[in-house]
Amino acid sequence: MSAAGAEHTGRQNADSADRRVTPLELFFDLVFVFALTQVTGFLADDPTWPGAGRGALLLATLWWAWVCYSWLTNAVPAEEAIPARLVILSAMAATLVASLAVPGAFGEYGVLFGVTYFTIRFLHVVLYAIATGEDPEERRAVLRLAPGLLGGPALLVVAGFLDGGAQVTLWVVALAVDYGVALVRGVAGLRVHAGHFVERHGLIIIIALGESIVAIGSAGLELDAGTLLAAFFAVVLAAALWWAYFDLVALAAERRLVAAQGHERARLARDSYSYLHLLMVAGIVFVALGVKKTLASVGDPLAPVPAVALCCGVALYLLGHNAFRLRDVGSVSVPRIVVAAVSCALAFVAVSAPALVTLGVLTMVLAALAAFETASSREFRRKLRAR
Repeated sequence: MSAAGAEHTGRQNADSADRRVTPLELFFDLVFVFALTQVTGFLADDPTWPGAGRGALLLATLWWAWVCYSWLTNAVPAEEAIPARLVILSAMAATLVASLAVPGAFGEYGVLFGVTYFTIRFLHVVLYAIATGEDPEERRAVLRLAPGLLGGPALLVVAGFLDGGAQVTLWVVALAVDYGVALVRGVAGLRVHAGHFVERHGLIIIIALGESIVAIGSAGLELDAGTLLAAFFAVVLAAALWWAYFDLVALAAERRLVAAQGHERARLARDSYSYLHLLMVAGIVFVALGVKKTLASVGDPLAPVPAVALCCGVALYLLGHNAFRLRDVGSVSVPRIVVAAVSCALAFVAVSAPALVTLGVLTMVLAALAAFETASSREFRRKLRAR
């Protein structure tokens, strides 16, 4: 290892456990809460298969903007420098405008969404490049990735002037460029504070779960017995999803990231958190859509798209967590694979049974999974926490 690389790794190891999430980062994440709410609303307003596809594109786009800023604030203590703080706040304002444009992102507000989204990403690259000036290796890494990080968002500006299939195709190409640059060109040279990185992504999972709670209050409820029972099931379901993430594997994954060094740590952070956490966040957003539609009419069957969103959203969350576990600790949970399969099978029931019944069965299955995993891993959990 070169002297510069050794110094870079030494800095990583020295402060990986010291950096924590700052109030500025939490403040920034509030806008992302609104963005998730807007995506759920977009899906609810257009509960069709093309609408679900466009909603997925929107979610992937907004998620990658959040990911880019999570790497920035992980590497740079932006709260300590007034100019950097102002850039972050400006990015917040641009994210708010982009979120407001979400309902019309594939229509009348396409150009507005594209321009504000490009602004968000441009501010990120500029601040990242300037703020890492004292670390030549990291700055070179940022500049190496910059063409892709800006090229993808630039294509979204062009997509705003199009419509139909051409517009959707350009969105897909833009996301392929945006997501692909970190995979093709690599993340060598980027510094990762492990404890901070894990905490930030754990908090964003909580924020996403909060969206499923928000869906309860935004459904225009008539407070009869069926609706109240459905609301109870929805909260228990959200709690079971929280339990699935934070009970065990998150602890082991953090230790794995802390133990990794240099380029290995950056690749692990990219794969496990930047890429694979999207599956879990997407699962939660789809579950929120299903919960919202269930609460709107608890006695009727769900339409096909909300039924798949609710049941397969749970499966996507569990499979995403299994992928996260496989990348981090090299194993998978067979019970979670089984429950994911059962959840997908419930989608066939959901289009004919009352929505309340589907939500209740799904909740009980997830609660049973949480209870089984807790009971069967007590000794492993005790040893893990004792290390």
